[in-house]
Amino acid sequence: MKSIKIITAISFTAIMISSCTKKLDEAYYNPNAPVKVKPSELLPPIQYNMAINLQEDFMYMGTTAQQFALTRAFGATSGTRDATISRHERMGYFPNVDNSGNIWRMHYWNIGQNLNRMVEWAAEDEQWDYVGAGQAILAWSWLTLTDYHGEVILDEAYNTSQLSFKYDTQDKVYNHVRNLCKQALENFAKTSGSADFTAADQWFYGGDINKWKKFVYGVMARSYHHLTNKSSYKPDSVIYYCDLAMQTPADDATYKYVGGPVNNQNNYWGRFRANNVNLRQSRYIAELMKGNYGTFSGVDDPRRWYMLSTATDGVTMLGLEATKGELVLAANQRPVNFWGHTAVPTVDTARYIFRQDSEFPFMTSSEIQFMKAEAAFRMNNKGLALAAYRQGISQNFDMLLSKYNVNIRPGRVMTSATRDAFLANTAVVPGVANSLNLSMIMQQKFIALWGYSCLETWTDLRRYHYTDLDPQTGQQVYHSFAPPAGIDLWPDNGGKWSYRVRPRFNSEYVWNIAELAKFGGDLIDYHTKEMWFSLP
Repeated sequence: MKSIKIITAISFTAIMISSCTKKLDEAYYNPNAPVKVKPSELLPPIQYNMAINLQEDFMYMGTTAQQFALTRAFGATSGTRDATISRHERMGYFPNVDNSGNIWRMHYWNIGQNLNRMVEWAAEDEQWDYVGAGQAILAWSWLTLTDYHGEVILDEAYNTSQLSFKYDTQDKVYNHVRNLCKQALENFAKTSGSADFTAADQWFYGGDINKWKKFVYGVMARSYHHLTNKSSYKPDSVIYYCDLAMQTPADDATYKYVGGPVNNQNNYWGRFRANNVNLRQSRYIAELMKGNYGTFSGVDDPRRWYMLSTATDGVTMLGLEATKGELVLAANQRPVNFWGHTAVPTVDTARYIFRQDSEFPFMTSSEIQFMKAEAAFRMNNKGLALAAYRQGISQNFDMLLSKYNVNIRPGRVMTSATRDAFLANTAVVPGVANSLNLSMIMQQKFIALWGYSCLETWTDLRRYHYTDLDPQTGQQVYHSFAPPAGIDLWPDNGGKWSYRVRPRFNSEYVWNIAELAKFGGDLIDYHTKEMWFSLP
């Protein structure tokens, strides 16, 4: 793997720059600090930071969305009460520390000025592939940031002459995302991709401009689709952009870890780095895939043997209930870790996205099809909805078969025939379009995105306020999904569920608290304030 170089980003929250400092810099030029860095040296570490910072924050927020659960617990029946952990599982937060602040740090620091400079310097040299890629990443990052935090700093974000920074509303950020997407597409139209760009982009799209365009269209589709609760929701726009976005797993936007003797070569969730040692699959995903919830009652999903962990017997497959931990299960029933053991193994026996060299997805063709299915369903085009729904499931199978068909237990290896048999089951894919319902679409999307797209799943859960009913069935859209309640819910919440992650402590609550207070960001229950995108 090539060595990774990156210039030091300028922190908009911590570094104070004045005219006096500028004069000192001009008078005492540092020959060891490059004035201009090649875009090819900036793009790889930017993409690397996209992956690892998502993965770190997903270890916290993924428990809120009940993708994951912690082995230790607070719950009343766990036999222990540990109030210092399970905070996001309880829909709370970590006060006075930067836990769950990595997406903030990624956007403003790790990517931040490095990305801005890459775009600027590439434009000076008419390297339009780098300019388009930079704008595409920035659009994705802004959307990720605002869907995670809500109000964020947009207009004043990179003004290094300021000590405090005002926040902007989420609708303004969404508009900025779409403008960046349009600019990215305009710049991609000027190039077919250089050899230099292809080499620098080897861990993402390998310089394929057409796939970059599909990624941009996917970001556009997300930005329109998140607004389902608003009267201004435009399902036809969602479908339009979905049709231009990634269409097969070969188009998926993923970061390619290569595996190797140093951290940066290895998946953040892999055995080598051992970052998720206390996480297990949630009870919700395990029971959903085993067919124990009403939407797909009795349907045993063969994908679970690719995605989930068993107990030590290799057969029992349970998940941990939110806030309850593993002690409520007998020792021989507890799911092992995502590397297939009770401890960190010495060899890589993991499956799915947890291997050392597993590629980590940012956006997949399966997600695109489920967005299209929901949009078509909402505009009452049930035939189109059913076709897209079926394709979303099919493409998730294809992703598993083409990218994660490793370390599968004998007798559980899937084939195209396995996929086709699953799709032929009318309990999963109805034989008539009018039998399709929202619960089917959203719960199959939950399965297809499990583990790698925690934020998009949490966005969906928040759009449906966790427990909204499907008008067609009268049941919860997310059948049997149970947010924590009573003593298991974080005490500062006032009985409310979480809708956002609080801004990063070390920059905002230390340096920018006065600006936070202007919109209630200093309140103990701020994280329960509903997001703009989920409001009518």
